[in-house]
Amino acid sequence: MTSTRRCRTTSHHGPGTPREHGPFCELEDREVGNAEIGKGYEYAKDQVVPISDQELSNLPLPTAKAIEIAAFVPLESIDPIQIGEGYHLTPDGTVATKPYKLLVQALGRSSKVAVAKYAWSGRERLGLLRVREDALVLHAMRWPDEIRDPAEIVPPSVEVDEDEIQGALALMDTMTREDLEDGEFRDTYTDALAKVIEAKREHQPLPEASETEEQPGKVLDLMAALQESVQKLRSSRGESTDADVHDLAKANKSSAKKTAKKTPAKKTASSTAKKTATAKKTAKKTAGRKPRSA
Repeated sequence: MTSTRRCRTTSHHGPGTPREHGPFCELEDREVGNAEIGKGYEYAKDQVVPISDQELSNLPLPTAKAIEIAAFVPLESIDPIQIGEGYHLTPDGTVATKPYKLLVQALGRSSKVAVAKYAWSGRERLGLLRVREDALVLHAMRWPDEIRDPAEIVPPSVEVDEDEIQGALALMDTMTREDLEDGEFRDTYTDALAKVIEAKREHQPLPEASETEEQPGKVLDLMAALQESVQKLRSSRGESTDADVHDLAKANKSSAKKTAKKTPAKKTASSTAKKTATAKKTAKKTAGRKPRSA
């Protein structure tokens, strides 16, 4: 959908004073008001079919005015790349409260999500409904044909050294945590922008970015980068920084060997056999029971 007028937005940066600005018509060389702007579909270059808001609201679609649930699926069956931004949903009036609560409880017990279709911004969209703390959340989803095939962007095959893999695994072990704590991650871009705005408002020098030692085009030494990452993380936690990536990788290997030595294979085998026999007996007894009625 496009505007039925060829418009562009103009603005003027004066000496600290904002200026009202609006859409500008290039054909008539003037600003236009909202009443003069409409929607339309450009089916060819400079060929637009005007479409009114009334025509859009009367589209013969069940999803034009409501969210239509199409299916219920396990969340893990959906590729995360399909899932977009989420929005909390609220019931539309008292009448919708009970169906809303019913869907919340049903989704919660089933551990599934709902795939839905709805109309938004002039097009039908795919959505994902899930429960978050007794509230429904609608995530925008991409249609399957909107997702790029990863085969088009996968880099050429290269050999990776085993030590590099072990080093990466060691770094992952060091950075692993149970969950993400509130306030742990900050929007540093917004923080930096706020400092710039405050400095300009107070007529102070602008904050300068810290210089980085890395030079553009420098070949990345993966092991050195892993080593630096491990040391920085350990230092921030007050831990010793003596061990390097190789030491951590060796420690992981030796730990795996010790675990393997401690595991008595014969004892486990006989224990498993006994458990299997017990399971068989239980299965026979269970088979003799009558099924419960629904």
